[in-house]
Amino acid sequence: MKGKYRAVIAIVLLIVLLLLTLLHTTAYWLPGFAGLWLPKGTHIALESSPRLTRNAIVIPDLRYLAGECQLAQVKNATLRHPSRWQLDVDSLTVNSACLSKLPAGAETDDAPRTLAQWQAMLPRSVLTIKRFSLDPWQQFAGSLSMALSPENQQLSFQGERLRVTARVEGQALTLSQLELPLFDGEPPLALAGELTLGLLPSGLPTRGNVRTSLHLPREPRDATAELEWDDNRGQLIVMAPDVADPLLDLPWTVTPETLTLSDGRWSWPYQGFPLSGRVAVKAEQWQQGLDNARISGRLNVVTEGSAGKANAVLNFGPGRLSLSESAMPLRITGDAKQQAMIFYAGLPGDLTGPLLDPALRFRPGALLRSRGRVIDALNIDEIRWPLAGVRLTSRGVDGRLQAILRAHEGGTGDFTLHLDGQASDFLPDSGIWNWRYWGEGHFTPMKAAWDVAGRGHWRDATIELTALSTGFDQLQYGSMTMSTPRLTMAQPLRWVRDAQHPSFSGDLRLNAGETRFSGGSVLPPSTFTFALQGRDPTWFTFKGDLRAGAIGPVRHHGRWDGERLRGEAWWPKQPLAVFQPLVPPEWKMALRDGSLYAQVAFSAAADQGFEAGGHGVLRDGSAWMPDNTLDGVDFVLPFRYGAGTWHLGTRGPVQLNIGTIENQIVAHNLTASLQGWYPWSESHPLALSDVSVEALGGTITMQQLRLPQHDAALLRVNNISTSELISAVNPKQFTLSGPVSGALPLWLEHPQWIIKDGWLANPGPMTLRLDHDTADAIARDSIAAGAAINWLRYMEISRSWTRIDLDNLGMLHLRASITGTGKVQGKSSTVHLNYSHEENLFTLWRSLRFGDNLQSWLEQHLSLPPSTCAAPGAVCEETE
Repeated sequence: MKGKYRAVIAIVLLIVLLLLTLLHTTAYWLPGFAGLWLPKGTHIALESSPRLTRNAIVIPDLRYLAGECQLAQVKNATLRHPSRWQLDVDSLTVNSACLSKLPAGAETDDAPRTLAQWQAMLPRSVLTIKRFSLDPWQQFAGSLSMALSPENQQLSFQGERLRVTARVEGQALTLSQLELPLFDGEPPLALAGELTLGLLPSGLPTRGNVRTSLHLPREPRDATAELEWDDNRGQLIVMAPDVADPLLDLPWTVTPETLTLSDGRWSWPYQGFPLSGRVAVKAEQWQQGLDNARISGRLNVVTEGSAGKANAVLNFGPGRLSLSESAMPLRITGDAKQQAMIFYAGLPGDLTGPLLDPALRFRPGALLRSRGRVIDALNIDEIRWPLAGVRLTSRGVDGRLQAILRAHEGGTGDFTLHLDGQASDFLPDSGIWNWRYWGEGHFTPMKAAWDVAGRGHWRDATIELTALSTGFDQLQYGSMTMSTPRLTMAQPLRWVRDAQHPSFSGDLRLNAGETRFSGGSVLPPSTFTFALQGRDPTWFTFKGDLRAGAIGPVRHHGRWDGERLRGEAWWPKQPLAVFQPLVPPEWKMALRDGSLYAQVAFSAAADQGFEAGGHGVLRDGSAWMPDNTLDGVDFVLPFRYGAGTWHLGTRGPVQLNIGTIENQIVAHNLTASLQGWYPWSESHPLALSDVSVEALGGTITMQQLRLPQHDAALLRVNNISTSELISAVNPKQFTLSGPVSGALPLWLEHPQWIIKDGWLANPGPMTLRLDHDTADAIARDSIAAGAAINWLRYMEISRSWTRIDLDNLGMLHLRASITGTGKVQGKSSTVHLNYSHEENLFTLWRSLRFGDNLQSWLEQHLSLPPSTCAAPGAVCEETE
């Protein structure tokens, strides 16, 4: 007995030792053993041996290979059997590129297994994979769980971009959830419904009807899909609740050799751009798998805009669509219309690469053109996009990108722009696109021709303009003509399109030649600089300065918010003489002493134009002109500018003070107030008021001058010294002393008069003295005139009244009535002198021969008989 026990114990020990040996050498014998049941040409590989725990088997790593291609890899698989089989896997990665390496198997049974037979073979088990991914579509990775039994099978897949929940009971498939996000930031595409599976897993049902609801991320939001079939024919219809025509109507037929979608219709009446068309697809040898099917078809798109209907056609095949390597020729031809734009296409190309990540390369001759009107004012004559050699993939665009744009705007002008560049895996904010551009055009409102050229690139989220040069041959705007302005860059323009930290920066410089104004003013060649800093081209701040010869720098800063430009400018205190070029030469004015400074706020927008407001200050100004000199000029000028109109004195009248005006006479302390609009109008008048000046020993005042003028501005003369006036005029024939006062109604916009019904009178005694030589000359020429002239050699005037009219041609009409006492050799005589005179004042002022004219008048009108001492215009009464 003892020998038997020993034998049993030895056998058990050998079995245990054999099991331990097999377990520790699993990595060596298991792959070969499993190969007996695996398809020919495939095998498994273990990096390390499985581990046996108390209640589970752990496989750290397992790889399944088709030839040398790794089809699948399992990480940390744990198999246990508490009540049912349970397999937990940390990760399973399947490489779709290796599916084509699997050998084509043949059925060994007399008849293929049915769906029910396959379900009966399923063990009661639970499979959980924490991360399941299918290369190269890692973005669709997620967790997978399956609960299997012969009665029903449940599946749940949850990922960031794909979610699926389904249940199978017999031939009934219930799809509870299928969500696939198509657009970022939009709700995912949702599908739910019930289907009836065929008796064979690989076969189609002989007949049936399936209806489901679709939840779309955009209009129409909700739709219904219905699939019905009978034998080898069927139809798929997708309807929206608010549209009579189907969104998709696909009749189909299927044979063992060919799957055909014939005379299909589709429509998409949403987004304000209705689309519709027909579709036809033919797949030959479809049962041999997608890789071996030969596919061809045709899809057309009908569009309609304000220019009418258009039709574009996509022809593709015959070719192959494959999960690993597609080869499908295609061609897009025809035209499309959207609103007022028309697009023309002739785009031959080839679709290659995996079906789920294809690449489209355009062949030579591929060209996209367009013409029409983008906005009401801009007419596109033609845009050309040559696309030969360009390659499109999910990563972006590769190849040479070109564009030629010709356009015109009715009131602005025409232009031509060229773009040429090279792209590499470029999409907005991804990849790189290097480009250069150039062009020319005409800007009709300013009678200018312009050109532009530059370079730049778009690298990932950064757009950078590295070179820029654009300018005009001239700019004419109103009374201004600027010669050869040109915009260049001191620092590149850089736009970083980062969602968290966007930025926009650059440094630009505008150089211009002389700026001339119609009045004769000239601004020296100028340089305008501005540095930009902000978020993007629709929101940034700027600062810089303006220099024009000795003028400036005028510093400025502001911001642009995409609709309106706002800013401020400061003109520092500068000597008045630096502004000499702004004085028209015909003024013959030389700026000398004084200083000027200013501050301006400005705003510009499409709906308002340019507006500005601020103030300028002139202190102790001095100017010289051939006929006069101004000294001590002071004023503070608040203003606003908008719509071509200046508003002067926005918060109150502008106060003008001039210390001294030197002309034929010297005036002091000129003060005036100015307020209103220029150019003026009835609703926006300009008013000059409270004018006062000290001159000729008296004052000259004016209460108000309003433009447009309806009433005369009354110019009042108070106690003007005639002796100072005679000294200024300096006639040699006579002298006059004493005060004069009066009123001169002044017109600036009268069709005939400058002064109408003006008058002068003496408020006090006056004295008239004729030059001795002048009186003697008159007496020698006429004895009668000599007798009368003697009473004018010295005359004390007690009363004088002078009526003055001056027309706008300069003709002065003067009528004077003088009463006084003439004294000759101790005798006195009352003299009444009536004087009438006409002469062009402009000529008189230039010649200053007032005394000679008076002498001629006296010689003519004082040739009187000495016995009467009376004649028209002169009466003499002798007194002791």
